[in-house]
Amino acid sequence: MIAIAGAGLAGLACALELLQRGAKVTLFERSEKIGANSVARFAGGMLAPWCERESAEETVITLGANAADWWARVTKVNRTGTLVLAPPRDRSELARFARRTRGYTQVLDAGITELESDLSGRFPKGLFFAEESHLNPRQALANLADAIGELGGEIRLGTPAPAQVDLDCTGMAAPLTGLRAVRGEMAILHCPAVSLTRTVRLLHPRIPLYLVPRGDSIYMLGATMVESDSTRPPTARALMELLGAAYALHPAFAEASVVETGAGLRPAFDNNLPRLIQQNGTLHLNGLYRHGFLLAPALAREAANQLLPETPNENPHECQTV
Repeated sequence: MIAIAGAGLAGLACALELLQRGAKVTLFERSEKIGANSVARFAGGMLAPWCERESAEETVITLGANAADWWARVTKVNRTGTLVLAPPRDRSELARFARRTRGYTQVLDAGITELESDLSGRFPKGLFFAEESHLNPRQALANLADAIGELGGEIRLGTPAPAQVDLDCTGMAAPLTGLRAVRGEMAILHCPAVSLTRTVRLLHPRIPLYLVPRGDSIYMLGATMVESDSTRPPTARALMELLGAAYALHPAFAEASVVETGAGLRPAFDNNLPRLIQQNGTLHLNGLYRHGFLLAPALAREAANQLLPETPNENPHECQTV
């Protein structure tokens, strides 16, 4: 039996990989409900390796290349692409973004209108990443838990992990040197006046915004990354910047209802890449940072390879290990 501490995104993904290989798995989770204390519940759920390459290592594209297919076997994946825009005065930001990534086509006003009619006439130029996708993080966590149960795995909610486990996926609670907190803040809006079907990134001068549609006129807004270990609610400044950027995307967001706001501490190492670390007889998977849903499948496969040595590693350079 393989014991896993933490039933957040990393723990659930690893459990599913292990169960699919025939292992017996038990997860221990302090929370009483799946996802209740997981930082993944505040994630955008974007499976966007080419956009992330703008500020991340090439490794992120390599690790995330097959994430959408992995998740599609677990939960609904919206394969509608990513549209990257910038206000007319910030065309240089769009050009900079284009230089740092790939996998896009340039679209002008007519192309933007064809993709998202509600943005017609608002932006003269954009970048469209057709192969990118997104999912609903909270639904994905619930679907992962269901899949684990169907395969005979056990999730012990409201139960601290024993002192010794095979795999530690406890994020910021893990006893690892060099792990730091990167605060993320988000807002969820209800805006029936706007109809968008795909992730939109706005290269706003004050705060680069990403907006992810959740269906039924619900949108998740995210942007801020703050080096902080504070667990307080989002600051007024962060919310004003988020909402101001949303207004810049479309003025109708000024009349949206704020459904929820939230903040979470995302675990990261100095190079912002995830790691698998053997320490005192326990394998740790940590450091998923802002690319959790994109990188979790590859890291889960590698963790399963290490925990089940008889399973050949088809891609031994798939992730960084320490």
